[in-house]
Amino acid sequence: MGIQERKKREKERRRQQILSAAKSLFANHGFHHTTMEEIANEAELSPGTLYLYFKSKDELFAELSLNIVRYLIMRLENLRAEENIQDEQRLAAVRDILQDVCTFDSFILVNTLRLQSDDTLKKLSPRLANDLQKHVHKVVGYLSDIFTTGIHNGAFIDKRPELFTGILWAVFSGSVLLNEIQGSFTSQPRNLNLILENAFDIFSRGIRKSPSAPVES
Repeated sequence: MGIQERKKREKERRRQQILSAAKSLFANHGFHHTTMEEIANEAELSPGTLYLYFKSKDELFAELSLNIVRYLIMRLENLRAEENIQDEQRLAAVRDILQDVCTFDSFILVNTLRLQSDDTLKKLSPRLANDLQKHVHKVVGYLSDIFTTGIHNGAFIDKRPELFTGILWAVFSGSVLLNEIQGSFTSQPRNLNLILENAFDIFSRGIRKSPSAPVES
């Protein structure tokens, strides 16, 4: 292995070390109560070294959020490659994928959804902002393609695919955050899968041309 390759690997190892430390501290102490200095200590690095990799907590959190979006893209790409699958089955597969995303990294997901309307994205470096924008556009594109095909085949009502995508994401986000609220402010037991199942059933019945038919699993 050459010197450049070793340096590249060491840089990536250190980067992952920082992300792991940040994720642990965010989960234990919360995003706003964690400092960059604490992250550096947890990663066993100097603050100066930490800032060479990430200029702020916002960038660290955005990078962790990107991992979730990449996972979602990978699953949607696999679904897109499947052939001989009915539109209702593809919609049910999207439901399953979103449920799996919740278990991929629930803490980062919940906080990412909470920060959707925050000014955090405006504070990112151009590289990270572009990466997030590019990945989100991929997700929107893949979902819109599913709805476009379903509309064309007559399985879904004739509305703009982008509208369905926006509503679906709102249903997903709202379900995840509702589950958190139930855990924090009520005595009701939390059951995210049940919330998502019901929310997705209501959504899917609303866009199908035959709303009385169940979604196929």
